[in-house]
Amino acid sequence: MSSEIERLKEAIKECNKIVVFSGAGLSTNSGIPDFRSADGLYNQETKINIRPEEIISHSFFVSNTDYFYEFYFDKMVYRDAKPNLAHKYFAKLEKEGKMLAVVTQNIDNLHQAAGSKKVIELHGSVERNYCMKCHKFYSLDEIYNEKHLIPHCSCGGIIKPDVVLYEENLDDKAINGAIDAISNADMMIVVGTSLTVFPAAGFVNFFKGKYLVLLNKTETRYDSMATIVIHDDIKNVIEGLEK
Repeated sequence: MSSEIERLKEAIKECNKIVVFSGAGLSTNSGIPDFRSADGLYNQETKINIRPEEIISHSFFVSNTDYFYEFYFDKMVYRDAKPNLAHKYFAKLEKEGKMLAVVTQNIDNLHQAAGSKKVIELHGSVERNYCMKCHKFYSLDEIYNEKHLIPHCSCGGIIKPDVVLYEENLDDKAINGAIDAISNADMMIVVGTSLTVFPAAGFVNFFKGKYLVLLNKTETRYDSMATIVIHDDIKNVIEGLEK
């Protein structure tokens, strides 16, 4: 085991108010691509020669709902994905009473599937969907279709995923919950995110505890501020922690 993983292992034993701040890199071992790597979402080809970032914007959803859903169901919804070792490890820490919350940028629901109960979803979830006309909620199973057609409510309204698209604001309740958890934590584990997307990346600035831990394959803008930094696949880190 590397010295930094050993150091992290001892720090986790010491702390009882841990917050995990997770990004797309946490779910790659579950078969879900991240955003900015060579095989990531933002490097996917599209049929209409428009960048993926534009397709997952509010204005594109409104003006090109049919193609939005074709892209969304094909590239952003992974119904067969299962929680990986890291999701399960953080759920275990919560069960042991060591976690305040998971704050996640992910929309894949894998933290909850692994057993985590205190999950704050900054960008929403593919599992929740609502009618833009009558506000009735639908599960992913209720709206998913193999032809990737626009899902409609029983009232005739268009159903929208309860996810935060570009040009949309984060939910105030999620923001306040994240700030409260992070500002009261004794350890913040940032995992699988390059911390380049704001406002989510700015939540790190609310942490005032003892251990700021950054677990990411590549460097981040906050590495120099961290107590423990490990640039490795999260799977290897978790395997080391569980030895």
